[in-house]
Amino acid sequence: MSNSYKILHLYPDLLNLYGDKGNIMSLKKRLEWRGYTVEVTEHTADAGKIDLNDTDIVFLGGGADREEESVLKMLLESKDEIRAYVENGGVMLAACGGYPMLGKTIEVDGTKIEGLGILDVVTVDKEDRLISDVVLESEIIDTKIVGFENHSKRTDIKNHTPLGKVINGYGNDKNSLHEGVIYKNVVATYLHGPLLPKNPKLCDYILLKAIQRRNPQFTDFQMLDDTLEMSANEYMVNRFKK
Repeated sequence: MSNSYKILHLYPDLLNLYGDKGNIMSLKKRLEWRGYTVEVTEHTADAGKIDLNDTDIVFLGGGADREEESVLKMLLESKDEIRAYVENGGVMLAACGGYPMLGKTIEVDGTKIEGLGILDVVTVDKEDRLISDVVLESEIIDTKIVGFENHSKRTDIKNHTPLGKVINGYGNDKNSLHEGVIYKNVVATYLHGPLLPKNPKLCDYILLKAIQRRNPQFTDFQMLDDTLEMSANEYMVNRFKK
């Protein structure tokens, strides 16, 4: 079985406000440090329909509102391909504005915009923004998840499993104390900053899903020295202990 993995970064030319290349770098380096080779492909606005053949991990980030609307229109041209990829166990991280794009609708100024329909969630836009450092407790990893949120959107995740319980911050809708969604091998979240450098175990969760998609029996995941990464994580957790 090949030790080469392919990461697809969607629209980095338009969705480029929140340090997303740090997420790509974390995914890439944590595979390379374990002896894998990694190809990162950038799909930009002039590239046409999205080719998901042989893709192991898809990353979709966030940007300004106008750019996000443009990206969603382009994503809808590949809606069936993206949905098939996810339903077949494809691994995806959708952060910040990329998260609500996966839902059924996004309502802006009273107008509902069609989403990709991968997640059974609906999002509305409010005037006030939810801006905060965030700490989550999550069932998928044994350390807390930290990040930063800055969004005016409120997302109702209905019966989906949340990424985590909010210990500090606002989360999906300010009231539910839930943040993000886990669906199949998709991690969707409002957190950015970037997210993965400060959460190495979340990064490894995503990488392990990609490896196990090819080899379901794989369990021998080499541990790395994450002393510096966990120091950053624990610093944020300790700042907001209640």
